[in-house]
Amino acid sequence: MKQKIYLCIDLKSFYASVECVERGLDPLRENLVVADPSRGRGGICLAITPPMKKLGIKNRCRIFEIPDTVKYITAIPRMKLYMEYSAKIYSIYLKYVAAEDIHVYSIDECFFDITHYLPLYRKTGRQMAQMLLDAVFAETGISATVGIGTNLFLAKVALDITAKHAPDRIGILDEAMFREQIWHHRPITDIWNIGKGVAKRLEKHAIFDLYGIAHTDEKVLYKEFGVNAEFLIDHSKGIEPCTIREIKEYKPSTNSVSNGQILFSDYGYDDALLAMKEMVDLLVPEIVEKGLVTNSITLNIGYSNNEVKSTGGTKKISDYTNSEKKLMHYFIDYYNATTRRGHPIRRINIGLNNLISEDFLTLSFLPDVIEDEKERSKQKAIIAIKKKYGKNAVIKGMNLEEKATAQIRNKLIGGHNGE
Repeated sequence: MKQKIYLCIDLKSFYASVECVERGLDPLRENLVVADPSRGRGGICLAITPPMKKLGIKNRCRIFEIPDTVKYITAIPRMKLYMEYSAKIYSIYLKYVAAEDIHVYSIDECFFDITHYLPLYRKTGRQMAQMLLDAVFAETGISATVGIGTNLFLAKVALDITAKHAPDRIGILDEAMFREQIWHHRPITDIWNIGKGVAKRLEKHAIFDLYGIAHTDEKVLYKEFGVNAEFLIDHSKGIEPCTIREIKEYKPSTNSVSNGQILFSDYGYDDALLAMKEMVDLLVPEIVEKGLVTNSITLNIGYSNNEVKSTGGTKKISDYTNSEKKLMHYFIDYYNATTRRGHPIRRINIGLNNLISEDFLTLSFLPDVIEDEKERSKQKAIIAIKKKYGKNAVIKGMNLEEKATAQIRNKLIGGHNGE
């Protein structure tokens, strides 16, 4: 079997680079921050240019964490513009690689299976990577970093760790190089899909790097992580059997939709309830439009004080439904039962789980079915109006209250300015 060659391309400081290009500036020379000053000095910087990173400033820092001695340009986030740039760059990739061999991982990152393209272009993996980088830069002015590997995991690790120290911003790993260069790399949280929670659980067993995982009794790992230990064990050896084709063919056994927001300021109990109700009002039409129903809801409330644990969880409801009236009732009851009073609230997440087609719905009490169908018809009419005239074309009384957030959020993309 022919050895696979993968690329993982990451657009360098993407949002900040787009803002520099739009201003005719060089992202590799200018200090620029993408952030919304209207959210106060505690607002998150979505991106900063490479020169600021060299000063030790973290990419997702708060505005107040940037030293006063550093002079920089502030750019208000423009998510629609970034999406347009991302789409344009994807179209550049398609000139060289077919869509079935590209996996879009995020707005600024893609995986490529270039195995069969190397003989076609008569290039090495490094040469083909450089060809793609040059094409993107020539048409957009955006620079990128690349990881090259013999599987998807190695390509990602090469991007995240080795490419950062390469003069040409291209990192390369195969299994032998992985053992030599990455096995003893610390902190282990630099490794793809190993977060602080996993790292803490590994520390209990005196494991601090991938070498430690690879040389630990697998029974210990399976006892700690269950079936997820398989991924840790494979990755500790530089193994990843999954391919781009398998990713594209994958269909999840369960389905859900969710919505979350970080509030603009600290909210009290009643104001946060209003914000949650608006979120339910926006989320339910998503499943109505798709002809889906749910029998499970998720609610998670996060507080300003980090010492106060978040509340909520997942709750099964009595029957499958997409009735906004019923689901609103379930969410309000669950909010009242689980949310702490007297603690400022800063984050709300909701979800609708176990989604199935409404075609599988079993008819029960006839008047209830008729009422649900009337509500469904009304919802579909509202959806049609919003699609034609915008999300704020139909608003409710609660959307006009002082602490309401829906009208503002309807103008955002990804929680940020959509202009």
